[in-house]
Formats: sequence, structure tokens, C-alpha cells
Amino acid sequence: MDATLQKVKEYLFKQETWEQFGLIFLKVIVILLLTAIAVRVGKHIIQKIFLVRQKSPLAYSERRQTTLMKLLQNILSYVVYFSAIIAILSTFDIKVTGLLAGAGILGLAVGFGAQSLVKDVITGFFIVFEDQFAVGDQVQIGTANGIVQEIGLRTTKVKSYTGELHIIPNGSILVVINYSIYNSLALIDISVASETDIPTLEENIQEFLKELPIKYEELVKPPSFLGVQSFDATQIVVRITAETIPTKQMGVARKVRRDLKEFLEQKGIKIS
Repeated sequence: MDATLQKVKEYLFKQETWEQFGLIFLKVIVILLLTAIAVRVGKHIIQKIFLVRQKSPLAYSERRQTTLMKLLQNILSYVVYFSAIIAILSTFDIKVTGLLAGAGILGLAVGFGAQSLVKDVITGFFIVFEDQFAVGDQVQIGTANGIVQEIGLRTTKVKSYTGELHIIPNGSILVVINYSIYNSLALIDISVASETDIPTLEENIQEFLKELPIKYEELVKPPSFLGVQSFDATQIVVRITAETIPTKQMGVARKVRRDLKEFLEQKGIKIS
């Protein structure tokens, strides 16, 4: 026991030992710095490539371009970080070849337990390949409703309007509602007093609707007045529909209700 302690002391107090430790520490610092630079520069290059591609005369989907850019940046990060780990292990004289061989054997042993991970990666690939949804789309996946922030190899991140970030394994995505592909339709119901003259009301509303495409750039075409939706002893409900660019129907509906109320009241028609 005393002989062992003596050998340890001799090893620790050798100048060569501390020089070796310092050299290893310096190598690790250099590897980490090069890793950070490689990731940052690589992501910037990928971003520049996609910006140049967007300026080309060929047609492209901005949604798909953004998604592919994010995915390639994530893959770059995984590859560079993995390479950095291998390089750091090599500085400690760890046999990386044997470690990788052991990892391969271990991978075969736990292959059945990693089925969910493989499923996540394969599903993520098909989400991007089939353009089911993209970064920036408004989607509903299960109970998560919001804007897609990132589509990775394993997970998809959706940020809700109240600020929560939903991180969803790709393999668990069964049904997706994508609100950002096709134009949206705003349904606007207006209630007026039951004694209101319907032809006069319709004429005023038609006059109001003609000016809206100039006022609201979210509109695809002039809104349509459908007519009486329902009525009872105290009020009449009329309906207007407005086709908007994707996901803008709620905002347009609020603006139309506000402006139509002011317009009709100027014409002597009160909203009930």
C-alpha cells in the first residue's frame, strides 16, 4: 500500500505529468473552440445558400426552404458535436475504434428497445419529404395548437399563442391539422333589431363590403353578404363571409365587425 502511494506521489509531482495535463487541457479547449466556430460558420453558410436559392428565378416554397434549412443546421450540429466528442476522447488516449465497435455491439443489443427513436427519425424524414407542415405553419397536433418553431430529426416544436412550447416526438404524430396551406374563411354574424328593414340593411352592407379589399390586404377577394342567418322576436342575425390568406380570418373578422358597426350606426342602423 505504501509503495503504491509513493508511486502516485512521484507521478503527481513530476514535471512531465503536469506538462501532459496542460497539453491535454489545451487540446480540449482548442477542440471546443473549433467546434463552436465550425457550428456557427456552418449554419451561416447553410443560411446563405438558401438565401441565394430564394433569389433564383426557379419557383420555390418558402415554407419548405425554411424547414430544410433548420433541419440541415440541426444535422450539422449533431455531426460536429459527435466528432468533437471523439476528438476529446482521443486526447485522453481512449481507444476510439474499440469504443465504436463496442457501441455497435451495444446498439445491436438494445435495438429492440430503441424502436421508438427509429420511428421518430423515420417519421420526421417523411414529414419533411412529403411537406406535411413546415416551420412557421399554424398547426394542431393533438392538443398542441400553435406555430411550428422547429422540425428536427426526432422531435417537432410547436409554440402556442400563450407562450407554451410543445416538444412532440415525431413518432407520436398521427393526425395534423395544417391551417397555413389554403386560404381561410372568416364567418361574421351581425345582429340588428328585428324591426330593421332588410333590403336597406343589405344595400348598406353591400356598399361597405366593396371598399374592404382596399382597406384590408389580408383579403383575397371582396367579402360576400349571405343574408339572414337567423331571427327571433328581438333581433335578426345576418352573415358575411370573407376569404383571407391563411390563418388571418380571426383578425379580419374582428376588424370587419368593428368597422361595420361604426358604418351602420352612421346610417342609422343600430347593432343589437
